[in-house]
Amino acid sequence: MLRTPRVDWILLIAVLALVTLGSLLVWSATSHREDLTGADPTAYLKKQLVNVVIGLVLMVLVIATDHRWVRIMAPLVYLASVAGLVLVLAMGSTVNGSRSWLQLGGMSIQPSEFAKLAVVIGMALWVAERAEVRRQRAVTTGHVLGDVVGMLAIAGVPASLIILQPDLGTMLVLSATVFGVLAVSGAPRRWLALLAAGGVTAAAAAVAAGFLKQYQVDRFLAFTNPDLDPRGAGYNVEQARIAVGNGGLFGQGLFDGSQTRAGFVPEQHTDFVFTVAGEELGLVGAGVLIALLAVVIWRALRIATHSDDVFGRLAAAGIACWFGFQAFQNVGMCLGIMPVTGVPLPFVSYGGSSMFAGMLAIGLLQNIHLRSATTVPSRFTASPARTPVRA
Repeated sequence: MLRTPRVDWILLIAVLALVTLGSLLVWSATSHREDLTGADPTAYLKKQLVNVVIGLVLMVLVIATDHRWVRIMAPLVYLASVAGLVLVLAMGSTVNGSRSWLQLGGMSIQPSEFAKLAVVIGMALWVAERAEVRRQRAVTTGHVLGDVVGMLAIAGVPASLIILQPDLGTMLVLSATVFGVLAVSGAPRRWLALLAAGGVTAAAAAVAAGFLKQYQVDRFLAFTNPDLDPRGAGYNVEQARIAVGNGGLFGQGLFDGSQTRAGFVPEQHTDFVFTVAGEELGLVGAGVLIALLAVVIWRALRIATHSDDVFGRLAAAGIACWFGFQAFQNVGMCLGIMPVTGVPLPFVSYGGSSMFAGMLAIGLLQNIHLRSATTVPSRFTASPARTPVRA
């Protein structure tokens, strides 16, 4: 029978739950900080709600856009992202040692957040277009190398600009996302192994050549040994661990976290927002947050497996890799199992750029879901009559 397309409600509900929980955590992390709020305890809550509303509008616009227009707009999104990264290097603001922000009036934009989505759809479009050309020419082999080289070139341009900022956290997330898309696209395993080995070698060479700034090196050293510099690079890790450990099973209560109210954890409403959940909501509340993120990743992977075209499959898989690694990196650095790199927790951390890029990605997932196959066999439909077999 014919099925009426509808949005993935499980995905949508999980995202709405995340942004609601995130807004409460941001409110808790900032309500006592007069240096941030200007004596208005709800200042950051209001700003985050505005970010959520704008993000939801962007999501709805992408959902409502015809699938063909999504593919037509993909190159423009990619070019706009690259242009934003170039502008950052030319006239951007430096925050925490990284030139990553553009000041537009009273708003700060971080183009590298949008670059993650741009790279995903750029790589997906490249493979999809080449697959269609091969299908029209009835060619099925001999083009894997061209696909991989093209995807690496598409990812390489924004990646190079991000390195120049330098934004190590975004670079790690982007690398994991690109690797995931390459794997889903069918790249041979030996090529993936060579790419991984090449990435590790390049990272080691960058450290040896002194390409990384001293604060970035200090963060990695603090990750290996937080006691090495407890008042410097290791301070964030140590305070984050204390905050999460204070929560116990059920937490100290929302707005009642001792470390949070004392302001001991730096950047707690952005990069370290998970520590608020750990301290005030405990293991149970933090577990719910992680479970909601897992649901988003699961639905993205499900949409990828059910997509009836190459573009949709690769784009959805790439978004799942992006969200999955970024969530792991953020939670991991709060627990001390990953180095501090300054990446936000998707849909939870305070910030407009991360929220907008994430909501655009959710809109694309829903768009792919709606445009997938709309016919399914009905369990109430009788099986075709069989022709009797004569002896």
